[in-house]
Amino acid sequence: MRDPITAQQFHDSEGIEDWRVVALGASAVYKVPTFTRGAEFAARIAEIADAMDHHPDVDLRARRVAIRTTTHSEKSLTELDVLLAQRIQVVAHELGLEPDPAAAQTA
Repeated sequence: MRDPITAQQFHDSEGIEDWRVVALGASAVYKVPTFTRGAEFAARIAEIADAMDHHPDVDLRARRVAIRTTTHSEKSLTELDVLLAQRIQVVAHELGLEPDPAAAQTA
């Protein structure tokens, strides 16, 4: 079982500048130049999620990918969500994707 963390604890973590806490979870939105690039990013997220056994919601659109994570068993954010967000952000930056933090407020 994972211990819940606060929104402030999530935001105080390093390597998650692209993420915003929304309701009981954390969200990030990345602009993608093509649908194919977005699908590639989503596939990379799936690999990370499967390796961690912690699966976010991923919304693939023509020009953006929105990700939302929470620890369902705790109905809250946990350190597992921080680790997932950090790993996803690294991949997004490796792919040269631009974050859209304002869109994460409503994702």
